[in-house]
Amino acid sequence: MGYGSYSYESHQNITNARSTQSRSEVFQQSKVHPLMNPLGVGIRESRDSQEHPNSIPIIFALDVTGSMGEIPEQLARKELPRFMKTLLDSGVTDPQVCFMFVGDAAHDSGPLQVGQFESTAEDMDRWLTWSWLEGGGGGNGSESYDLALYFAARHTDHDRATKRGKRGYFFMTGDENPYPNVSKTWVRDLIGDDVTADVPLAQIVEELSRHYHPFFLIPDKGRVGRCGAAWEKAFGDHVIAMESSEDTCLVSAALVALCEGATLDEAAQRLLTLGLDRKQVGRVVSAVSGFAATLEPLPALEPVMP
Repeated sequence: MGYGSYSYESHQNITNARSTQSRSEVFQQSKVHPLMNPLGVGIRESRDSQEHPNSIPIIFALDVTGSMGEIPEQLARKELPRFMKTLLDSGVTDPQVCFMFVGDAAHDSGPLQVGQFESTAEDMDRWLTWSWLEGGGGGNGSESYDLALYFAARHTDHDRATKRGKRGYFFMTGDENPYPNVSKTWVRDLIGDDVTADVPLAQIVEELSRHYHPFFLIPDKGRVGRCGAAWEKAFGDHVIAMESSEDTCLVSAALVALCEGATLDEAAQRLLTLGLDRKQVGRVVSAVSGFAATLEPLPALEPVMP
């Protein structure tokens, strides 16, 4: 998947039209959409095409339990067009976005929902708003993040890895701990794979990291104490504590820009060109500065000329 051209103006028109709509009007699902059910899905693909010769796969795996449902709503109302424009202005010419949605297999009816990789505003938005914001979860301190990691590691494929030997991007949002293992029972029942034993979390993260840069985004610093240590053990310095959930797309765009060769100053300047106030840009820079300090200096990307 991933065909068609992206239009920032079209994307803005889609999100602007929702200014007076309620959450239930934007997200109308009351159960898992049939096309987002991962059971029996073979491979979700990000492929090059004549329109997109240098495709870059980007997965957003969004926690939709409890208050975490605010992030997909922010994307649908305002933030996703900003994410795409920031990438395109940074020289990332062919992003292809796939949405996954995460609940808790121990308690929820829809603990994993999976879309397709898409390039157009209309197709991205369709998968985003087809999600069921179940709002469940349990009181056990964990959610089924491991199932999204497993699906991305074993049920996606992209030309950026197979043709160019480069990794895509995997952004997971959440505020709870992961389960220590991927349950073979849940994998069988929800995805359809017959695995012989539970898969340790560290193993599935290692598998995912072969083809993606994985990041875990905590929506605000007040929730770091709840889950930060467990995710730092799993993801290392790829755990990003934001100051506000509203910064999810901008932080993600800055992380892609940094990994693709931009400096922190260049990433900040590109955000300012979107018309953002310096306070929000400062929040984004603060969130990603620790990760930026771990990177080797790379040549900056050339800007896309109009």
